[in-house]
Amino acid sequence: MSSTPYKVIHTTEAPGAVAPYSQAVVHNGVAYVSGCIPFTPEMKLVEGGIEQQTEQALSNLFAVVKAAGSDPSHILKCTIFMKDMANFEKINAIYEKRFAPYKPARSAVEVSRLPKDVGVEIECIAAVKANL
Repeated sequence: MSSTPYKVIHTTEAPGAVAPYSQAVVHNGVAYVSGCIPFTPEMKLVEGGIEQQTEQALSNLFAVVKAAGSDPSHILKCTIFMKDMANFEKINAIYEKRFAPYKPARSAVEVSRLPKDVGVEIECIAAVKANL
């Protein structure tokens, strides 16, 4: 039996943490996934504009969700942080395509700056399938 009431999640399918945090933590059947930025698993910023950044951030998020024992259809809530609200429609188009037809609860906010000066960061809370 584990001495902690939670499980720390790490996958090499997504970039490692850029600060002192875990990619995700699972507790009581819920995965709390840290913000994912548009870096490749090799820790390089993906080339291209906000669409490519959003695709990569979601790919990273989905990889961590999978490592936690879940999948995108079990994501309960997402939060999108973007540097420029003018990119809202472009980010939404990618987000909708990647989640379709499912639509988890979501917040989207503009922030003044993100880690490594990326344009978008996405975090989520997901139910772990084994506990459904």
